[in-house]
Amino acid sequence: MPVRYFKYDKPFRLENGEELHGLTVAYHTYGKFSGNNAVWVCHALTASSDVEDWWPHTVEEGRFLDPSRYFVVCANIIGSHYGTTGPLSDNPATGQPYCSSFPFITVRDMVAAHMLLAEHLGIERFHAVIGSSIGGFQALEMAIAHNRRIDRLVLIATAARSQPWTIALNESQRMSIETDPTYGEKQPEAGRHGMKVARSIGLLSYRGSLAYNATQQENDNYYKVAGFRAGSYQQYQGEKIGRRFNAYSYYRLTQAFDSHNVGRYRGGVESALGQIRARTIVIGISSDILFPVSEQTFLYRHIPGAEIRLLSSDFGHDGFLVEHEKLNSILKPFIDKK
Repeated sequence: MPVRYFKYDKPFRLENGEELHGLTVAYHTYGKFSGNNAVWVCHALTASSDVEDWWPHTVEEGRFLDPSRYFVVCANIIGSHYGTTGPLSDNPATGQPYCSSFPFITVRDMVAAHMLLAEHLGIERFHAVIGSSIGGFQALEMAIAHNRRIDRLVLIATAARSQPWTIALNESQRMSIETDPTYGEKQPEAGRHGMKVARSIGLLSYRGSLAYNATQQENDNYYKVAGFRAGSYQQYQGEKIGRRFNAYSYYRLTQAFDSHNVGRYRGGVESALGQIRARTIVIGISSDILFPVSEQTFLYRHIPGAEIRLLSSDFGHDGFLVEHEKLNSILKPFIDKK
């Protein structure tokens, strides 16, 4: 499906009090809207709005994002590199790309922008809202701020707030970007090498030792002393993110990740989670070290009527992208249930 664009011509006020003078939101839709069949997918850190591309075997007939039954929508988040207003967008005040001057954003800003798109599409009520990782942050914010509009809530490998562990990982990645001497230049390639290093750091937390030891083992040569597959893999992943993403976006999005706290100005985390009215399922991944299962257990205990399931996987946090068969067996009955 082709990407589409929603343009909001009024000033868009951010949580920090600053304004974006005009907003563009890139989005994809799948299936036809019938008024009560909207399923909103919130994407993770460096994904796009094209769910078919980054979440294989989900937007298919017979799957939990079945386009023959549901109107599936995914919108790219503010600050990203895939069409929504971000650091490479032109600043109307200067006529030049924002780059490092793009304002600080939060998860709540992402949700506020997406709710404007939902209004534009005529969606008054959501059959389901689904999110994993920072997508889960967005889904939680939607379910709290708009708790009368969401029927089902799916939270995968996510948390009620960013913890020191994840914030420290993100800070280390930003420090890597800052060491790149080109970072700060007003050009789209700035900081690319630093972002490659940042991604190699982040990837360790996305996969964990089980995944690396299973997929990067040197079974072909027990006498090797250099040129290991794991090293090549890190180089490859760094090059890959460098080709497809932007360092200024990566920097701002990790800061937005850090800002996540559903309890901010709501009387605390437990109070905020207690406001959720949607029928909720929480899914943890057995080997996830970025968001350990204890984080999902906390959500389960504090969201009224929630249920919890454990997805067994050796692929760590990225298990939700890999274990599509296991995930479908859990989510299809939940999404389809009358």
